[in-house]
Amino acid sequence: MIVVVQYGFITIFVAAFPLAPLFALINNIIEIRLDAYKFVTQWKRPLAERAQDIGIWFGILRGISAIAVVSNAVIIAFTSEFIKKLVYMYGHNPNMTMHGYVNFSLSVFNVSDFQERSIPDANAMAKFEGGAGTETCRYRGFREPPGSPNQYEYTMAWWHVLAGRLAFIVVFENLVVFATWLIMYLIPDMPAAVKLQMLRENFLAKEALYSAETVKSSKKDQNGGENAQPLHY
Repeated sequence: MIVVVQYGFITIFVAAFPLAPLFALINNIIEIRLDAYKFVTQWKRPLAERAQDIGIWFGILRGISAIAVVSNAVIIAFTSEFIKKLVYMYGHNPNMTMHGYVNFSLSVFNVSDFQERSIPDANAMAKFEGGAGTETCRYRGFREPPGSPNQYEYTMAWWHVLAGRLAFIVVFENLVVFATWLIMYLIPDMPAAVKLQMLRENFLAKEALYSAETVKSSKKDQNGGENAQPLHY
């Protein structure tokens, strides 16, 4: 169970902390060696039990993997800048360059629209360029500037970025599913040599059973012929 929990944390949040798989690998290597030492020198040998597979844990791992794909796609799409940069480069810049991206990604806010308790004082404003006479500030977002009919509402660029993020999530999920299917196709659950050996064993078992039945039938026929009595009319 601990391994499954570790697998869930690593796969679901790997985009937020890419070094997690490396630390998990180091932890598992150390833990395997320590467990091997304890099984060999400290503990009584456990009784082995035969099992066809890992049981219900296989379904749990598949469910965690599906959640991890969606989680990482959402984290990458909504926390990184590359979607917005692609939208600006290919949709809002005729030269297809990043020149002017900072101005594109920052919206304008009128300082007078702050709530009374949030209006910065003159001493704080004097520390910034423009001094206390600053009337506007910039923030990260795609909203209409003050004074427009729909001020502070989302601009069309925001909807373009949102569409790009959703498209990235769909493409990312399909690519991962295709890669998973391709790996499953290239690496079968049972190697070809093992499958061939199992088919050969089944064939030999059937052949041995057929031979035993043939010998048994021949013996019955011989015994029946020797014990047969002539018929008297």
